[in-house]
Amino acid sequence: MDNRDIIVIGGSAGATTPLKSVLGGLPRDLPAAVFVVLHIPARSIGILTTVTQAATHLPVLPAEDGMEIRPGHIYLGVPDRHLLLADGRIRLGRGPRENMARPAIDPLFRSAAVAYGPRVVGVLLSGLLNDGAAGLSAIKRCGGLALVQDPDDATAAEMPQAALRAVTADLVAPGTRIGDVLADVARQAPGPRVPIPPEIRLEVDIAAGERIDSALLSRIADPAPLICPDCGGVMSQMRGPGPLRFRCQVGHAKTAEVLAHEQENAVDEALRVALRIIEERAELVTRMAEEGRQSGRRAVAEMYQDRAEEYRRYADTIRRAVLRSMRPIQPSGDEGGQDQG
Repeated sequence: MDNRDIIVIGGSAGATTPLKSVLGGLPRDLPAAVFVVLHIPARSIGILTTVTQAATHLPVLPAEDGMEIRPGHIYLGVPDRHLLLADGRIRLGRGPRENMARPAIDPLFRSAAVAYGPRVVGVLLSGLLNDGAAGLSAIKRCGGLALVQDPDDATAAEMPQAALRAVTADLVAPGTRIGDVLADVARQAPGPRVPIPPEIRLEVDIAAGERIDSALLSRIADPAPLICPDCGGVMSQMRGPGPLRFRCQVGHAKTAEVLAHEQENAVDEALRVALRIIEERAELVTRMAEEGRQSGRRAVAEMYQDRAEEYRRYADTIRRAVLRSMRPIQPSGDEGGQDQG
């Protein structure tokens, strides 16, 4: 093809409204195929109706494995399958969840970058955390374009902000403008093909459900002293540009932000369990001290009373930690040094 004929769009929280604007602004004669992944609950069908009503000029189809890709059509990711592109057809992957989602945005973006290189236009809309940033980086590395919804225009600004830290966007615009821009960009000639980094190909294979083991993972990542919240396996830190990311040997993939979000719940639960156990211990030795006083064992009573007070100090410390963990974290200026991607 002599134009940018592959448009991939991703979003999560707050993305429905800008997606309607984007699709509504596409012309009937759009010379490109459009692929959409939103983070949606399993078995959800409401998004199909939403997209169909918004894209009044173009046919909307739920993605099917092996479906031929045709210009002027919109293909929608379906629950519990990664939406992947390969050799002019759609491939639905059963690989591990990425950033807690399947379908996830990053696998779609990576597969498009591998299959179509500079013919790809990636669009990232409103959303929480930072899924899509690594995929948008892959699109840029393979010669494609990156369009990002203006964070000030997004209901949830985290995802657009993460994308802008990871890549130099070709356009940052409100959701209402992106559709018109895509109509023009789709008619432009793509740049020259560039070599596809092998690590991007490997991650596409993982999303498709190909086997992964420690030897394969060592090609693209280095072991880290972290445990996967999904399977309990050892995680490895991914090499290369983009946001800080990790994968386990099963293939579960998480950005640092997503991993921290999941760990926060586990830490909070552990603190609450520890608080309960220590408070029970303080109550028990208090009763033992009282029993010692009643039986005339003064030294024993004083020993148990001292322990009870010590346990209560521990409990107060943990209680303060629990309350502190409930406060929103205020990021520093560069949010952990990731401002350079």
